[in-house]
Amino acid sequence: MATEQAPEAGATREDRYRLLVDSILDYAIYMLDPQGRVASWNRGAQRFKGYTAEEIIGQHFSRFYTEEDRATDLPGRALKIAETEGRFEQEGWRVRKDGSLMWAHVLIDPIRSEDGTLVGYAKVTRDMSERKAAQDALNQSEQRFRLLVQGVQDYAIYMLDPGGRVASWNRGAQRFKGYTDEEIIGQHFSRFYTEEDQATGLPAHALQVAAREGRFEAEGWRVRKDGARFWASVVIDPIRGEHGELVGFAKITRDITERLAAQKALDDTRARFIQSQKLEAIGQLTGGVAHDFNNLLAVVLGNLHLARKRLPPDGKLLQLIENSIQAAERGATLTKRMLAFARRQDLVAGPVDVPGLVRGMAELLQRSIGSNIPVSTQFPLHLPPAHADANQLELALLNLTVNARDAMPDGGSITIAARAVLVGADDIAALAPGRYVCLSVSDTGEGMDEETLTRAAEPFFTTKGVGKGTGLGLSMVHGFAEQLGGRLILTSTKGQGTVAELWLPEAGAGGLRDVVPEADPSLKPLQPLTMLVVDDDPLVLMNTSAMLEDLGHAVVEAASGPQALRVLARSRSVDLVITDQMMPGMTGAQLIEAIRAEHPALPVILASGYSELPEDGLAGHVRLSKPFGQADLARALSMSLRPERG
Repeated sequence: MATEQAPEAGATREDRYRLLVDSILDYAIYMLDPQGRVASWNRGAQRFKGYTAEEIIGQHFSRFYTEEDRATDLPGRALKIAETEGRFEQEGWRVRKDGSLMWAHVLIDPIRSEDGTLVGYAKVTRDMSERKAAQDALNQSEQRFRLLVQGVQDYAIYMLDPGGRVASWNRGAQRFKGYTDEEIIGQHFSRFYTEEDQATGLPAHALQVAAREGRFEAEGWRVRKDGARFWASVVIDPIRGEHGELVGFAKITRDITERLAAQKALDDTRARFIQSQKLEAIGQLTGGVAHDFNNLLAVVLGNLHLARKRLPPDGKLLQLIENSIQAAERGATLTKRMLAFARRQDLVAGPVDVPGLVRGMAELLQRSIGSNIPVSTQFPLHLPPAHADANQLELALLNLTVNARDAMPDGGSITIAARAVLVGADDIAALAPGRYVCLSVSDTGEGMDEETLTRAAEPFFTTKGVGKGTGLGLSMVHGFAEQLGGRLILTSTKGQGTVAELWLPEAGAGGLRDVVPEADPSLKPLQPLTMLVVDDDPLVLMNTSAMLEDLGHAVVEAASGPQALRVLARSRSVDLVITDQMMPGMTGAQLIEAIRAEHPALPVILASGYSELPEDGLAGHVRLSKPFGQADLARALSMSLRPERG
């Protein structure tokens, strides 16, 4: 009974195995005979490859391979490997019934009988097309990302391992830092830092901050392969795995050296602009104060001169008057320096031979600085003349030389040099393009720090002791140069001396009006005349009238331009008009224009402490600089009324 049931039990097991294999849909499981023909076929094989069992059993399995694989006899080689090595495994393209391709994972095992005879092959195939497509997409994405990162040349983008060693390197990194992949991968990124930053542990600190806070960002100096430094913007981000573990760092660096230079240039320009605005504001204030002081000093000097003429023979009293006059004249000198800084001084400009002027001052300069400080000169063989006021240029050079002497209390040397320079549009800030003569005074003294250098040309700013300087020397030189269309440029380094450069236009760049010449002893007193004096300051008006009356003239006074015109309209006996320039409502120049329209032959003297007067409409009229004394006034009258006046 048991013997009869055994075959039935064996058949049941075979049915179960067949049922199991046939039920699998995600794998193609089938058998090949020793020659490679299909001997069995499950439903998974039918689903993947499209053949029914009736269509495929008995056919050679090579039809599942591409033409390229059949041409290389891959099917035969696969069976041979399986037979000899006990297994063949591969992934590759396979062909469905409809001709479409699928990416398959293939496993072939040999099937042997109990005596070892090869009876066929078990073949298991899985369709991996979806995984292949996803992998290809991922690979393509990674490739694109790799190309993107490698293609970036304006940023260094690379990866560090957790210890800070370089793990990847793009072309931007190579361009910035000079290292190739072979040279730098595996090296610690700290070599990009300066020695100072390495000494303070900045590289390690940067990684610690990035790991702890999720980001590190900074700007600073970094070092290229050749040792050159560049200013870099650096960002470091941590890279973490699926479970949050630190696997490295992403580091992005940008070379912003040019931006830093541009920002510095912008900051310097802004600082110069602010300084220029400050000096302009101080100049306006200084000019206004100087104008008012000029009026006051004119009154004081005029009254002192008149009082001196009327003094009784008292030597002590005369000495007091003389001391007062000297003090007032010193005050007038200070106001002239203030006006020079405000660019409102009166200039007589023309061609000046700079080397000749310096040689003519040699004795004066040496006497002013002392014999213990040598003065040398450096001039080219041919130097074009500068457009300047020779007297003011002498005063400016004397100021610069004395300043150089005071900067060398322990001795040193001074060099006076000059050169011709062609200045372009962007060569020197605040200097118009053109040809210039640069006169420089260099010393080997103490030099100035940046703060002192910035304020050096401000009026009343001085580093000298109390009573040793007014603080107007450099400000006067500054105003003198600017008024001529030039510039004063100071360069200095603490402990290494100072160079003061006075840039002046070459002669021929334009000229200024003539002013009253020096006194001519041959001029004789004028006959008594009627003078109209116009000034809005009652003290100046009274003082000018008193000096004229002392000279024997009759005076009519007016406090404004319109009042003066009304006086002229009522009276035809006025022989000459003396008018101030700066008056509210109508300036002296406007008054002259109105007088010329109604009284073209009437001479007019324009009195002013300012130089910035309109060029048109003043030809033929004498200028009188404030503050003026009676002798100046008499000379102006003579020049205005005598036919030989120029």
